[in-house]
Amino acid sequence: GGQIMPPLMGAGAFLIAEYTNTPYLEIVKISILPAIMYFATVYLFVHIIALKQGMQGMAKSELPQMRQVMKDGWHFLLPLAVLVWLLAMSMSPMRVGYYAVITMVAVAVLRYALWYFFVAPKQGQPVTVERTKVVVWAGLVKLVQGLELGARNAVAVSMACAVAGIIVGVVGLTGLGLKFSSMMLAFSGGNLVLALLLVLLASLILGMGLPVTASYIVLIVLVGPALTAEFGVPLLIAHLVVFWYSQDSNVTPPIALAGFAGAAIAGSKPMETGFQAWKFAKGLYLIPLFMVFNPEIIIGGPVLVVVWNAVIALLALCAFAASLEGYLFTRMSWLPRLAIGGAIVGVFYPSLWTEVAGVTVMVVAIAANWQASKRETTPVAG
Repeated sequence: GGQIMPPLMGAGAFLIAEYTNTPYLEIVKISILPAIMYFATVYLFVHIIALKQGMQGMAKSELPQMRQVMKDGWHFLLPLAVLVWLLAMSMSPMRVGYYAVITMVAVAVLRYALWYFFVAPKQGQPVTVERTKVVVWAGLVKLVQGLELGARNAVAVSMACAVAGIIVGVVGLTGLGLKFSSMMLAFSGGNLVLALLLVLLASLILGMGLPVTASYIVLIVLVGPALTAEFGVPLLIAHLVVFWYSQDSNVTPPIALAGFAGAAIAGSKPMETGFQAWKFAKGLYLIPLFMVFNPEIIIGGPVLVVVWNAVIALLALCAFAASLEGYLFTRMSWLPRLAIGGAIVGVFYPSLWTEVAGVTVMVVAIAANWQASKRETTPVAG
């Protein structure tokens, strides 16, 4: 989710900005709505499963107080604010990253200095020359360790991007990109949906051996020309679709790296966790399709059209989560679940009346489920 959620979005967003000659801030703005859709879908899956299992939320008294949390940690937001502000000032990503790191170090040093000189003495820890030397040395060691860790993490990405650059050069020199585009056109028979499924399959295979950013670079070189030239997908949307699909290998078994990492943290079964992650991340597959068939949510348009598309997309994702789990307010039978599936297809179809029909079916199915839950909770008289 962090790769597609503004304002940071990982390295891929900077590459999209460079490849499409679009300001980074514009990439951030157009990515807000799709990211909200994705996280709303994940939230609904978690919420519905919690309802099915009868789980209850924490008591209000046990929840952390927002005011206290912000009071204790507001300074941690400063580096992020600096990063976003510098990006908004159209500064180069390299300089933005540099200044953000400097800000982070400065905030950490200032925070500890304030505690050391003003809070620690009140807690019985006096400020002495020897203790100050120890603290300064420990801080320098931590700084070097942090820089070393950052460099180590950057090596893998740098090597992957370097290899991806070689692949891009080979594709350009040999004409493989054109051949791949013609193959894609032939296999799909000119059908855009089938073409997108082929892109999804290719991204999954590439993602098994490449990081997300490298997978995006290779895939956009191979399938980007076909999507834009042969199928008429706008350039920016084609890049966003490929970028979103490049994330799927993280949550799709058998190589669900993010799912396996979550399993290690939770102490659960890796493959079972991977399949759950795959189910929760269905927005990764549906939202790019919605971008293609309803491009107004990305490239803009009349306000009413954009609002309508946003509303029906959120409704479709909500209905999809309920249909897949077979539960919303109460359990769903197979008939409304199948009806919702057909309605979602209608919502994605770029026709107003088809969209209206799909929305009507989904609203009726959700309302019927709500009424059924009311009947279950209403005590029977007598």
